[in-house]
Amino acid sequence: MNLKTIREEKHLTQEELAEQSGLSIRTIQRIEAGQEPKGHTAKVLAEALELDVSSLSKSNKLTDTINYSLIKRVNLSSVFVCFIPLLSIVLPLILSRQYKQNNHLTKGIITLQILWSIIFILAFFVSGFLKLTFDLHHQTGLWVSIFLIVLNLVVILVNSASIDKKKELYFKFGFSFI
Repeated sequence: MNLKTIREEKHLTQEELAEQSGLSIRTIQRIEAGQEPKGHTAKVLAEALELDVSSLSKSNKLTDTINYSLIKRVNLSSVFVCFIPLLSIVLPLILSRQYKQNNHLTKGIITLQILWSIIFILAFFVSGFLKLTFDLHHQTGLWVSIFLIVLNLVVILVNSASIDKKKELYFKFGFSFI
């Protein structure tokens, strides 16, 4: 939650908060404009507002820093390289850093691609082993690969639609690799 919202919930003006905290009005204005309070400033603001210092950090801002259009691009970037497991991780990772969208959505997208890459590689080796062991058709690995690529495309497209409609991922996990 940002400082302005907290201050307004406490029915304080910038001047009143400056007086209670011992900070200048200009400092209050800079923090409300997006500068993260640190050290002594964060401590005295938290005391004046009767809050925990961590509640004033930028990392607690949720939807006001998420650009869903950019998140959708990060997600869709995997479509173009979905047949190359490691690139489907690297490209969204690079784009999320470039767009400065390091949040739960991009972490979820990259986690999905990491899991898909692991499953793809394991399935490819297992299908090769099964082909040799049970004398299966020589194109078994190809069909398994095609199935997994199509499955990954479906996951990417469904997540893109979910980002548009619900502002969240449809397919997600309770953990993150990054």
